[in-house]
Amino acid sequence: MHRGLPRQSPGSDASTRHLLSLCGPLPERPRALDLGCGPGRSALLLAAEAGAHGAEVTAVDLYDGFLDELRSAAAARGLTDRVHPVRADMGALPYEDGSFDLVWAEGSAYCIGFDTALAQWKRLLAPGGTLVLTECEWTVAEPSAGARAFWDPQYALRTTARNLAAAQAAGYRVLGVHHQPDSDWAAYYGPLGERVAQAAPADPGSAAAAALASVREELDVRARHGHEYGYTGYVLQPVTAGDDGRWPTRPETAADGSAVRDVNLAAFGTALEADLVDALRTDASWLPGLSYVAEGPDGTVAAHALLTRCTVDGVPALALAPVAARPALHRSGAGSSVVRALLAAARAQGEALVLVLGHPAYYPRFGFVAASRFGIRAPFEVPDEALMALVLDDSVPVPRGTITYPAPFGV
Repeated sequence: MHRGLPRQSPGSDASTRHLLSLCGPLPERPRALDLGCGPGRSALLLAAEAGAHGAEVTAVDLYDGFLDELRSAAAARGLTDRVHPVRADMGALPYEDGSFDLVWAEGSAYCIGFDTALAQWKRLLAPGGTLVLTECEWTVAEPSAGARAFWDPQYALRTTARNLAAAQAAGYRVLGVHHQPDSDWAAYYGPLGERVAQAAPADPGSAAAAALASVREELDVRARHGHEYGYTGYVLQPVTAGDDGRWPTRPETAADGSAVRDVNLAAFGTALEADLVDALRTDASWLPGLSYVAEGPDGTVAAHALLTRCTVDGVPALALAPVAARPALHRSGAGSSVVRALLAAARAQGEALVLVLGHPAYYPRFGFVAASRFGIRAPFEVPDEALMALVLDDSVPVPRGTITYPAPFGV
């Protein structure tokens, strides 16, 4: 049914490249493992573009037909020396611990389950290695009965919030999150739908008839309920003792006030954000334990992030602002470390929703998505992609409406 098609799951070269960009610096020619590679669309891209000179890719699949397609495509592109197709089971891999700098699985982790993939594939990563995998998940708080009737019997979908929590519980830090666009589904289902439409009638009761019926049902469910679920890519690295030692994070103390102000002054070049933090400390919106700092190697404050109480049509939520790191430490991980620690603290305190107005290329790495997806809007004009929301507890209904910020924000 799928052989010869351009995609075997929702995806695009653009999404593959974006996920690769979220990995950060890679070795000059990283050792990559593409699991459930199919005919190798991702494997070929990684071989050509990952690292300074492309990756050395071991591409694993159980179907010889796909591996044959990959061999032919690699030869046509002059990548035979970099792409090594292997017939193997992704749930019982024959490789030693620490064998790969990059483990990649687009649209295939569901074969063994997201949690199993997180647990089993971690050992394969060399120090500093990265795991990239995509997962189908709910994009609404309460999926319809029709969507659940299709998905629940075959695969228990979760939300982004729950998958992020699962990744963190499995010992990973999240480098990035990418919610794949509808065009990624069209690239998969368009050719598949054409093939199904052109398929010759099959004998009732045969395996071919069952396969056709299954694919037709899948296409129909997507047409009717596609707004309720989607694919999300996760870029993950195992947490090590070194991670904790480089940028230790903690709640701010009374002694940190001047240092936090200095960080915000240096980061933004004006006093607006520094004054805002000072004003919020005396406001009713201030929440003890939700102002965090990251420390540099010398113990000084390297970065700061703050959550304060806001509401969405009267329902309590959190506003993330400001987030600041010393300019010399930009792209060092200090800012990301303090944001991750702060969000974890908020989740531990039982908070359900965080809102941020910020750079749409930065905050999705923490799981933020467009707030408009939930019917949440700012009290002023703002680009849709810049106002984002993160659901920390998906058992709590997400409110719809307009955000009311604390008075010191002046809006």
